[in-house]
Amino acid sequence: YITNNLRLSKRDMDANIKIVAGVTAMACISLASLYFLLGKKKRPVTLNPDVKIPLKLIEKQVINHDTRKFRFALPSEDHILGLPVGNHLALIATINGELVARSYTPVSSDDDVGYMDLVIKVYFKNVHPKFPDGGKLTQYLENMKIGDTIDVRGPKGKIRYEGNGQYTLRNKGVRTPISGKKVGMIAGGSGITPMLQVAAEILKNPSDNSQIYLLFANQTPEDILCQDIIEKMNEDKRFNVWYTVDRAPEQGWKYDTGFVTAEMISSHLPAPGPDTAVMMCGPPPMIKFACLPNLEKLGYSEDCLMVF
Repeated sequence: YITNNLRLSKRDMDANIKIVAGVTAMACISLASLYFLLGKKKRPVTLNPDVKIPLKLIEKQVINHDTRKFRFALPSEDHILGLPVGNHLALIATINGELVARSYTPVSSDDDVGYMDLVIKVYFKNVHPKFPDGGKLTQYLENMKIGDTIDVRGPKGKIRYEGNGQYTLRNKGVRTPISGKKVGMIAGGSGITPMLQVAAEILKNPSDNSQIYLLFANQTPEDILCQDIIEKMNEDKRFNVWYTVDRAPEQGWKYDTGFVTAEMISSHLPAPGPDTAVMMCGPPPMIKFACLPNLEKLGYSEDCLMVF
């Protein structure tokens, strides 16, 4: 009788320990989520969709042969950029008497106070035979000196991440909700930056249990932008990445080679379903000829597709 009571007490004690541990874990997650939601101080916002704001270049980092990280100071050390997740901004400059504007997505966020970071691929002249003049604005950025300014304007864009797997897509002034607790991302080249913006917002929130599946296409492994950021994200169990390149090394490459195919999509993106969304950003031919036809063939609904 005494032995049975002792066994019962031990079972009760183990059960109580498990309950306490579970409650403690839930409390920690709830506190972390509360801090995420309420811990942001209200700060002055930089962007104004109707006004060009000059920002000063304060740092430039060479990442590889044609990729740079530019850091621009915001109007004060207390300012945030004020860019909704999923939106982008325009950089504007007068180049050889012509007003040139191009859209970019920062790799920084409103958690970064006093500055904005852009990772940009510079398109140099006389490199690509189809574009002998190169990129007007990217070469302008390449030639900027520390202390020079460039105008920005925004926010821009029709896609917005609202949190916890919920997106809105604006079309002709109407915002349509899209549910995507499983979100596939197909990016090509510099089209990775809006994907990283959304992924970072998901991963920084411990209560957002969205699952991210990134398929990232580039010309060579050396052309993969922000790979250090991507591999750091890949340490989170909510994030999955797969690469494909046009030209792979003869040895050591464990990913795919070639254009985005239906087989790549079916193997590395979430299956079509009511809680699946797919985002795309990259060269127009990739979107038009590789992404959209293969997604349609695999049964993805047009209502779940978002193109930056």
